[in-house]
Amino acid sequence: MADTIISVRGLCTSFGEQIVHDGLNLDVRRGEILGVVGGSGTGKSVLMRSIIGLQNPDAGDVSVFGSSTLRREDHDSVETRRRWGVLFQGGALFSTLTVAENVQVPLREFYPGLDQALLDEIAAYKVVMTGLPPDAGPKYPAELSGGMRKRAGLARALALDPELLFLDEPTAGLDPIGAAGFDDLTRALQQTLGLTVFLITHDLDTLYAICDRVAVLADRRVIAVGTIEELLALDHPWIQSYFRGPRGRAATASAVGHRAAPSAKQGAGH
Repeated sequence: MADTIISVRGLCTSFGEQIVHDGLNLDVRRGEILGVVGGSGTGKSVLMRSIIGLQNPDAGDVSVFGSSTLRREDHDSVETRRRWGVLFQGGALFSTLTVAENVQVPLREFYPGLDQALLDEIAAYKVVMTGLPPDAGPKYPAELSGGMRKRAGLARALALDPELLFLDEPTAGLDPIGAAGFDDLTRALQQTLGLTVFLITHDLDTLYAICDRVAVLADRRVIAVGTIEELLALDHPWIQSYFRGPRGRAATASAVGHRAAPSAKQGAGH
């Protein structure tokens, strides 16, 4: 259990008569990129919001860094929140703040005494860390492309040097080149910073490219967790349709091609 950074047990969530989760269990291991997939309405984003404390479940428990995140004292909650960063869908940037000012928001919240010069220096570093040009800092979100806004949101999520990173559909709406670039950035940051990544996605290419394991939400719970190879061995109809459908086959072929390319180059060299 020392390697489990997130533990969800018996989670039950409903909105009126609509039951979203019913006895959901999930463990996220330290240092992994866990992809979370499921059909529309299966509660992927609701699960993330429950973990980070934005959604109160009807029942169950959520533990992050070894302690429960539900019904906690404010001080304990603040200490835990300092250790994670969140990239919401679309970036969720404050439109009236510049990119640099957006990155500084969590710094001002948790460390209100920081000098402005230091805030500017940290923001500039985070902007460049996420692959944005240095001149992106003074710009407003409306002046950026969709892909740049997501990188700016990622820079804000990394402002506090978190151990745990939540990404909600980070490549949605991006062209294939932009999505692949974001995947590469995510893997590089995870390896360099030692991050644990909880990643909600519909992108099969992302699952194959960077996810160590994949959790599948269906039937109001997590029905399976494992590598893609392990999931492909299961006979659940949704899993088979998702991974073996036309797009799944294309993603599989692409992943096999990328793995074979280095070997081909090495053979040519010999």
